[in-house]
Amino acid sequence: MKEYKYKINGKEYKVTIGEVEGNIANVEVNGASYKVEMEKKEVEKTTAKPIVRPAATPKPTAAPAATPAGGSASAAGGKGVKSPLPGVILDVKVNVGDEVKKGQTIIILEAMKMENNINADRDGKITAINIKAGDSVLEGTDLVIIG
Repeated sequence: MKEYKYKINGKEYKVTIGEVEGNIANVEVNGASYKVEMEKKEVEKTTAKPIVRPAATPKPTAAPAATPAGGSASAAGGKGVKSPLPGVILDVKVNVGDEVKKGQTIIILEAMKMENNINADRDGKITAINIKAGDSVLEGTDLVIIG
């Protein structure tokens, strides 16, 4: 078992690599378990690219609201709604082109075995959706862009 500490965009992550079976590694990031599938080398000079898939977790029962952090400007001129913590996207409640109001739930994020409502931080129109149900996201990831 190997432990590493990473700092990504100013946030620290504790990564523990556990058992490796074939091309599947059991990895824990800040307490969340993942099975990482590494591609097999086809040509000797290529490197393995990890594919991160969340480990199965029991269905949470509580759903506290999470307030998204402020976003950054996008190429389309909108502002991103960021993930307040790392987790797995359970549901996307909006589509591109939808009008949203401040405080409206737009995404359900599972983090630390809890369902968290990610709400719009302003009124506007959804101009881009950067994630889909089942995606794993890190803290600070732009989930949707509101123009």
